[in-house]
Parts: sequence; structure tokens; C-alpha cells
Amino acid sequence: MKSIVKRSITNPISDIEAIKFIDDAYAVFSKNRIIKKILIIPPDFTRFYSMSGKITSMLYKRLKDICTIDILPALGTHMPMTDKELDEMFEGIPHDRFFIHDWKKDVVKIGEVPKDFVYEVSEGLVNEKIDVEVNKRFLDKSYDLIISIGQVVPHEVVGMANYSKNIFVGIGGNSMINKSHMLGAFYGMERMMGRDYSPVRKVFDYAQEKFISSFPLFYIFTVTTQNGASADIHGLYAGNGRDAFEEALKDSQQKNFTFLDEEPEKIVVYLDEREFKTTWLGNKAIYRTRMAIAKGGDLIILAPEVKRFGEDAENDRLIRKYGYIGRENILKKADENDDLKSNLSVAAHIIHGSSDGKFNITYAVRHMTKEEIENANFNYMDYDEAVKKYDPKKLKDGYNDVDGEKIYFISNPALGLWSSRKKFMNQ
Repeated sequence: MKSIVKRSITNPISDIEAIKFIDDAYAVFSKNRIIKKILIIPPDFTRFYSMSGKITSMLYKRLKDICTIDILPALGTHMPMTDKELDEMFEGIPHDRFFIHDWKKDVVKIGEVPKDFVYEVSEGLVNEKIDVEVNKRFLDKSYDLIISIGQVVPHEVVGMANYSKNIFVGIGGNSMINKSHMLGAFYGMERMMGRDYSPVRKVFDYAQEKFISSFPLFYIFTVTTQNGASADIHGLYAGNGRDAFEEALKDSQQKNFTFLDEEPEKIVVYLDEREFKTTWLGNKAIYRTRMAIAKGGDLIILAPEVKRFGEDAENDRLIRKYGYIGRENILKKADENDDLKSNLSVAAHIIHGSSDGKFNITYAVRHMTKEEIENANFNYMDYDEAVKKYDPKKLKDGYNDVDGEKIYFISNPALGLWSSRKKFMNQ
């Protein structure tokens, strides 16, 4: 089908315009179909600023009286959403409409990406097949329509987030999550972030075409920018093919990239207390700024609600055991230790969250001890002391003068990519 596009050139897209877009998209999605039951796959609270929750609520309100709607948040390896988070992100939707994805127990293998293909797209770096697994609910033939909703934005594992990643990782299983993350880490996130057709994206494209193209699956994509405690929607895109994703991707590259002509010596990043509770998520502060910061510079991460490292107990244990020790060290550890070998997404996460000596990383926290932070190979700062100097309520996005010191401030690392022009062009 031809993509349905609503793009804002000047003012953000209003709720009235968004509802009209949803009506138009649904008319196309449901054409020549009898729709009695729908599965919606939105992101979880860690993508609050995607505004996918708002789109999901609009869809539910429009359709709840004419069909049954089930909602399966794309948790990936993340913690299940709390009742409070459900109410805040998915306003007006009863909790009994939501189902929890368990990436270890709820998945069914539907195919595999052959090792020859993985070897080719990775330029010889990886020579293993990747199982394609999805949540068993996705395979339930009682659903007349499946709608995947999510934000297109720069991403450290795949290059640009969403499209079939929402299926194969968001409601996927151990093999795809582990091996796709490691594939991206081997290839190098600096080579991929902000770009299409990364090796990981090619794996997802292969799986999309071979294994789920016959499903009644349609996508809705958002492109957003932060606006205080919420976000503005600048683009809405819908379709069942790659063209809608590509339209959204080009828009995100315009809206969510910040190129700097100089490399800041100090970058301060704030992690929204509602969204970031772990370094597993909070390390976006590292991923999204690593191509911007000067060599030997300082990255200070203001993390008021970060309380642990991993999103689940085993990932947390492994990060505490090994720490963010850099690419070469963790590759050696993964080769020597079965616990890492069987949890390659953790090894990849450690690679992504390590500076490899290029810059210094300091976590300013309230709920973790100095010993915990330093054992993980970060520098420690007390949050309340840090904000006396770097108060996120007073700083503006971009350059600031703080007591004669020039710093660069970012209020939400999840919504963009920051890079010096030189570093980005040289990748």
C-alpha cells in the first residue's frame, strides 16, 4: 500500500490532525477486511516521548466500541510497566487490555536468518545464524489486524529505531535480541547511528520479508521533539511496507540530529526521572553523545532515579560482575565466560556504555552508592551536590556558561543524536 503521511513543516501536529490521520490510516488498514479483533504493539514507558501512547489511546477510543482491542507493549528486555506508567502513557485504556511480553518464555521460533547472510552483511565479523522469534500472541490468527506503533529516532543498535525492530526485538526472543545487539556492537555503533541499512537493519529486513510479510501487520510511525514534560509530534507515517519507515527516517534525520562545529569539553545530560531507572536505559546519555564530546572530555550524567544497572536481575548481576570495561576487554571476557556468552546483549550493552578511554563518564545519582558506581567503572558524584552547580531546571539545551565554565547541556538523550560534523562524516 502507498504510505499515508502527515508531516508538519511549521507548527506541531495537533490532536485534531492526529485523529484525522488515524481515521485515514485505519480506513486503509481495514479495507476489504472484517475487523473484529485488533492487536496493538506500542512501545513501553521508556519511549514515553515517542507520543505512541497518545496515538494508541486515540486508536482505542475510536475503535473500542466496534471491535476487541488487545495491547502488547514492546518491552524487549525491559521491566513490565507499572499501573502508574500505564495510566500516564495510555490515558483512558483499562489495564485489562494490556498483556506483558516475556522475552524468555512467551516466544515462538518462526524462522532463522542464515549465517551466510549474517556473515555477508556484517562484512565478515559475525558468522552465526540468528533465530527469528516472536511473541506467541502475534501468531494468534484470531487477530484481524496488527498495528505496530513507534517512534523513528537515531538508535545505537540498529541505526534508526522502529519498523520491524518493534516486532523482532520489542516482542522478540533471546536469540534475536542477543545476537542483533552483538552484531551491532561488533560492527560499531558510530558507523550505524543515524543511518539506514545497517547490518542489523538488513537482518530485520530479511526476517520481515521472509517470515511476517503475510501477516495483517501495519505500522504507524511518529517523529517527535521534546517540549517540556511532553513532546511535539512533527510527523505521522503509516503503511505496511518499508516506504513509510523511510519517509519517517528522513524526517527524523532533520528533526533529531544535532551537528556541532566544535567538540565540547564537557557535556551534561539529564535523565528524566520518570523514564530512566537503570543504566541499561540511562546509558543513552553515552551512546547519543559519544561522537560529540572532545577526546579526554567529561560527560556528567544527572540521574536522579537510576537505582540499578540492568532491567532484569540477571542482566544487573552481569553488569555488576564485569562493569563497563571497554570493547576489547569485554570481548575477551565473553569468549572466556559462559554467563556472558549466553547473554550477548549484555556484552553489547557494556561495549556501548564504555568510553574506551576516549572520555570520562560520571554518574550523579541518589539511589546508588559510590562503591557500586565506581565498581562499574564509572566516576561517582552525589546527585544533590551535582545539581547545585548543574541545575537542569536552570540550564537550557545547548551551550551554557556555568560559573565561567562552558558546558553543553542535553535535557533528554533519548530524542536525538549529537555529533561533531567531522566525526559523523568520517564514519
